[in-house]
Amino acid sequence: MRRFTRLTNGFSKKVENLMHAVALHFMHYNYVRVHQTLRVTPAMEARVSDHVWTVREIVEMAAAMPLGKAS
Repeated sequence: MRRFTRLTNGFSKKVENLMHAVALHFMHYNYVRVHQTLRVTPAMEARVSDHVWTVREIVEMAAAMPLGKAS
């Protein structure tokens, strides 16, 4: 993830922002991205999810959570 390097203006200045960015990255990697070798998402392979999530589903889930409870 590019956020761990300080070479651009995209790095996180606050730990809380970094935590949110990492959480979004992990959600996308495990629930949205279909991996070439698995042919499904890692969450589907682990039987945690039964479908490929959309980014819209992740945004709606995050919006439904109270502030500060996203972990």
